[in-house]
This record gives sequence, structure tokens and C-alpha cells, in this order.
Amino acid sequence: MSDASERAAWYARVSSEQQAEAGTIASQVEALRERVVEDGLHLESELEFIDDGYSGATLVRPALERLRDLAAGGVFDRLYVHSPDRLARKYAYQVLLIDELRRCGVQVVFLNHGVGETAEEQLLLQVQGMVAEYERAKIMERCRRGKLHAGRRGSVNVLSSAPYGYRYVRAAEAAGEARYEIVAEQAQVVRQIFEWVGCHRLTIGAVCKRLREKEIPTSTGKLWWDRTVVWAMLRNPAYQGQAAYGKTRCGELRPRLRPPRGASQQPRAAYSTYAVPAEEWIRIPVPAIVSAELYEVVQEQLEENRSRARQRRRGARHLLQGLVVCKRCGYAFYGKPVSLASGKGKRRDYVYYRCVGTDGYRFGGQRVCSNQQVRSDLLEQAVWDDVCGLLGDPQRIEQEYRRRLQAQPPQGSSGGEHLQRAIDKTKRGISRLIDSYQDGLLEKQEFEPRVRAARERLSRLEEALRHQMTEDHERRALRVVIGRLQDFADTVNGGLDSADWTTRREIIRAVVKQIEIDEQEVRIMYKITPDGAAPRGAQRSLQDRWRGQLAVVQQRIHATLRHGLESVGPRPTLRRRDRELRRRLRGL
Repeated sequence: MSDASERAAWYARVSSEQQAEAGTIASQVEALRERVVEDGLHLESELEFIDDGYSGATLVRPALERLRDLAAGGVFDRLYVHSPDRLARKYAYQVLLIDELRRCGVQVVFLNHGVGETAEEQLLLQVQGMVAEYERAKIMERCRRGKLHAGRRGSVNVLSSAPYGYRYVRAAEAAGEARYEIVAEQAQVVRQIFEWVGCHRLTIGAVCKRLREKEIPTSTGKLWWDRTVVWAMLRNPAYQGQAAYGKTRCGELRPRLRPPRGASQQPRAAYSTYAVPAEEWIRIPVPAIVSAELYEVVQEQLEENRSRARQRRRGARHLLQGLVVCKRCGYAFYGKPVSLASGKGKRRDYVYYRCVGTDGYRFGGQRVCSNQQVRSDLLEQAVWDDVCGLLGDPQRIEQEYRRRLQAQPPQGSSGGEHLQRAIDKTKRGISRLIDSYQDGLLEKQEFEPRVRAARERLSRLEEALRHQMTEDHERRALRVVIGRLQDFADTVNGGLDSADWTTRREIIRAVVKQIEIDEQEVRIMYKITPDGAAPRGAQRSLQDRWRGQLAVVQQRIHATLRHGLESVGPRPTLRRRDRELRRRLRGL
């Protein structure tokens, strides 16, 4: 029977988005809740962790990250998981997580398998983890080879969906073999688009304009056609009767400056999609909507349009490119040249950072944001000046950190050694009380209030010691951060004034995480970590805020240090000691 004072948590996961949408995680959740109730523990909603549609082959999952942080902080004592492969698919990750949770004083309970201390039980867990990893690799390889074989023999089943102009008939509805069926109304629109480009030589922009004028809806019912949608239709070989399978492949996750708008910090799919050359595509016969000759003419016209179009400059063109986002709508800012009159009939060219949400043509003619654009030279100079100020005085972070520590209310005694001596003394007192009660020197009415008061005092002392150890650990980590930043500042400080554009861009990207722009406010979020890449729970961020007119930026720093929770060793064994005392009392 479990101790009622323990706090329980549970974790559940499904691998794919289809499983999440189908609600297959519900069975895991129900089984976990039933087991917690059977063990006599109370379950709190904030200690329920669910990762819907996240692969177990990676540790970067939002709910798992939050679970590990709370475990390191000693928030719960027992974790329930349906099976080891729900925790992680790789055996090495399972061992890492279980070992980390144990060091935090958390007991891991699997519904289908007990975690024991004997060699046999540990061997069973290892075998189960390796079998789960092998099963995952085998399923993936079988699916890959099965789809590849089905595609080579011309099966439409591997396509799973149909483009505009077709309807995908599933295998269950078509006697085991899926197929494409032409939708007459949509097919007529497709033919019209191909004729406009191939015969009338219209551009994609002109095609979109005609579609809007004729009020022809898209497949989702919208009256606004995006240029990329029309371009993808014109490039899709399925319309000439040859659908392509294998146009993309999954590969290593590309590095990114920041997560996309509305996405979490941890990507649901820990991989990136890469294009595959057309020579490697697998062609699958489907009903044709346009002739092969018209399709080839359209491809030639698209190539000609591209050759005649103004060549875009590739690569980085703006100092803060990829770092600036809108505080109001969350969309990114991009650089846009603007020509303005400057007196005496002369015009000057400027570059402004403009919010994507203010471009109405991107959203069906209706802008979704009213944020103002910002002159790039003023913003870039202000950001660079503040970055130089931070590198020139890294002690600002330490000063802000100490100020926040002083602002916190003191908890417990000041010295760790004094606290440890008090804890040892209280434990000895509790042991003497139990021995006295066992020897009959104390009555139950005397024993219970005294041992309860001693336990409460022990709990307060251990909490104060844990707080003291956390502060000491954070101070040590802070000294490492300050030391690394000081070394970096000493390396680049001498050349900051003479740094060229490329060097400035690299320095800004090394220390700036994100720049948020509001109507009357610019907010810089710094990323400062002990190592080059911030590990889980170790990231520190410093946020600088400028208020007032964007032309005259006041450098007012409001630093915010977000300290990740780190394990500082085994948790105090208060509750384990309580369970031991209760077992001794039950034996009387």
C-alpha cells in the first residue's frame, strides 16, 4: 500500500498525429488513472503529462521536458507509465530517464512491468527496451519497403490523398485497391489554369487574379488563391496521368533560429523534409486531366517566366534577418526597400522591417496585423549598441541575478552545514521517540503529537537545505556562465568597433534569441548558456527592453534570468523515512 502523502504523476504518449487524432491515447490515460487510484494516491491535474503525436525516438518532447523539470524540483514522488516504450523507444534513452528520475527521488512504475533492483528484473527491463527499439526499427523498415514495392507496381494506395481535381477512393471502398476519381467541376478549373499558362502565357499572379474575379473556390472553400498553390498545381505530374511517389524524404532536423509561428519550442517531428530529384520519383498511372503535350508546354513556360523574372538575391541581406518577430500577431518581420521623398524633388531609398501580417495580399486581401514598420538602420544600430554594451559589461547578468536573490524571502537557516546538523539531530530525536514508544515508555496520546511535530520540523529543515543547495548550484552555474561570457567578450571586444557586416551578424546571432516589436516597444531576448548549445534545463535568457520612440531608443534593461531546474543530487529522504517508521510501528 502506498503512502497517502506521496504525490503521483503519470506520463502517456502516442507516436503519430493520426493516433493522437483517433484518441488512441485514451486507453493509456484510463489505465494509468485506475492504477493511481488503486494505489491509494491522489492525482493532480498539473501532474498529468501527455505527448500527443511525438516520437519516442527523441527526448525533445514538451510534456517530457516539463516532467523532467518538475522531477528535478522534487514536485512528485512517483511516476506511472504504461510501458517502457512509452517513455522512450530507444533503450539508451530509457536507461537515461530512469536513472535521472531515480537520482531525483522519483519511483518509476510501469503498468506492465515492475522496476526492481535484482539482476533478473533489471535484465527483463533491458530486454524489453531493446525489443521495443528493434520493433520500431523493424516496423519502419517494413513500411518503407512495402510502400516502395507497392509504388513500383503502380498501386495508388501509397499516395494516401489526392490533389485538387481528384477524389481519393480508399482501398476499403474500392475492393482493396485505392484509386483516383476525377471531380468534374474541379477538373475543369485545372484545365482552365493550364490553358491560361500554356496557351495565353499568363503569369501565376495573373492566374490567381482571374480565379478571384471568377470567384472560383479552392479545395477548402476559400476564394483566395495563393501563388504557391497554383505553382504546385502546375508542377504536379499527376494531371498528365503520372502521379509521383517519393518526391521528398526525411532527414536530419535542420537547425533553426526560432520555432515557426504558433509552433512549440520542441518540434513534433524531429526531422526535416528534403527534396528528391525527379529522376528518382516513382511514377504511378492515374486518370489524366490535361494532355502530356500541354503539361510540357506549361513546364517550358514556367521556366521561361522564371528566366525573365528579376533575379532574387539569395542569402542574408539584413543584419537581423530571421530574428525579428511581431509581438502582436506572431508573424515574422522581413526587410522591404522603400523610396521616400526627401525634399527638392529628390528621393531616398530606405529599408524597413515590415510585419508579414500587414500584407493583405497574403491573407485574401485582408491584413491581419496593424503593427508599424521599423526603419532597419535605426533598429539594427540600436540592437548592435546594446549587444556591445552587454559584451562590454557581462557583470550586468550577475548583478541582476543577485538582486533577484536578495528580493526573495529567506527560507530556513543560512548555512548548509548548520542545516544538516539540525536535520541529523531531528532524525535522531524521531528515532528516540519511536524507540521509547516501542519500549512502552510513551503512551500513544503522547507519542503521536510529538512525532508529528518532529516530522514537520524535519520537513521544514530539509526544504531549507534543498533550497540552499539549489541556490549554491545556481551560483556555481552562474559563475560558469559569467566566465564563458567574459572569455567571449575579451576575445571579440577589441574588434567590435571595426567589425564588418558579416561579423556583426554572427555575433548577434550568437547571443540574441529573438527580437519582438510592438507599436511603442522593442524587446530583445538574449540567450546566454555555459556551452555553445543550451542543454535541457540549463538555458539562461536575458531580456532587454527599450521603450519610447523607435528613433530615439532608451536603453533600459529589465533582465530576466530563466533558470532551468537542475538535479543537485538525491532528494531528501523524508517520505522514505516516514514509510520506514510506519512499517516499524505496524510491527509493534
